[in-house]
Amino acid sequence: MSKKQEYTGDYPEKTLYLPGPTEVRDDVIEEMAQPMFGHRMDRMTDLYTTIVEDTKEFLGTDNEVIILTASGTEFWESTTLSLVEDRMLVPTSGAFSERQANVAERLGKEVDRIEYEWGQAVKPDDIRDALEASDEGYDVVGMVMNETSTGVRNPVEEIGDLLGDYPDTYFVVDAISCLGGDEIDVEEHNIDCIFTSVQKAFAMPPGLAVCTVSDAAYERELEKDSASWYGGFQRCLDYYDRKGQTHSTPAISLMLAYRKQMKHMLDEGHTARDQRHQEMAEYTREWAREHFGLFPEEGYESQTVTCIENTRNIDVAATVEQVSEEYDMVFSSGYGDLSEESFRIGHMGEHTLESITELTDAIEDVADL
Repeated sequence: MSKKQEYTGDYPEKTLYLPGPTEVRDDVIEEMAQPMFGHRMDRMTDLYTTIVEDTKEFLGTDNEVIILTASGTEFWESTTLSLVEDRMLVPTSGAFSERQANVAERLGKEVDRIEYEWGQAVKPDDIRDALEASDEGYDVVGMVMNETSTGVRNPVEEIGDLLGDYPDTYFVVDAISCLGGDEIDVEEHNIDCIFTSVQKAFAMPPGLAVCTVSDAAYERELEKDSASWYGGFQRCLDYYDRKGQTHSTPAISLMLAYRKQMKHMLDEGHTARDQRHQEMAEYTREWAREHFGLFPEEGYESQTVTCIENTRNIDVAATVEQVSEEYDMVFSSGYGDLSEESFRIGHMGEHTLESITELTDAIEDVADL
């Protein structure tokens, strides 16, 4: 059982190169220090409608947007409760896709998996084969766009395109570790719901989750006898339509930070932000190939998190710790059983090619590469 470890506030500042949370601009942090106001005041309506409509503009979607005080995990639950009547198809290729399947099972849904080895990407033909082979069909195909545990970026666009042939099957995408750093056209690829947590590529403090909702998904929830209470589409969107606010008390200070950061993101533009993340990813991959290897299947590498195979058998935990101690930079060991077989560099949010180079230089020094 954990014991109290007093928080002192006396800690060295570290630059974060994690798969999340990531670095946050100073002026975004400062926004959270504004005086408090009521969540039913006109000022809250101004704030919430601003961040919702700015998010639609940034993502380039006419679909509805829900912003909740929660982690992205909330939308695993709410999309499952709101859209899945009986059966769901989930391709699993890492820790988080497996967790998505587990959440649905715990909610009483029947889940069929298409299982891949960690590091392998989901293949569209396998999705089509599963849909064709099913007599009952599936209410939802749920998948992870960016598998944080393995650094795999799944071909969501191709899978969404083929789901256009299955109009009764909804498409739910967990883009928690990439949305905002990896551009995707939501409507073009038949995505009914795509969601994220803001501490990743949105580069905000943790505590808010964002989800887009298609008209079809909203109508589907209306037909069901039960749906998510907190994250339910009708409850959230109808309240927004009537009041321009959230139905439950939100984290106002975080939404003030969101407003500021989203203005920065709009100023940069989604395409330019995507390009910057491509450049960081390409550099990190080249560096990894030169000194180690890449864990994900070739051609399916993430644009926001590079998972590097530890081909030199360095002591990953010790290297992470030494880089933190000597350079005040924090990157991540591999996930779970991969903790020493790999390590991960998060190049997302407000990082630049220059800041990523500073980290790889530090790793080279510590690991004597």
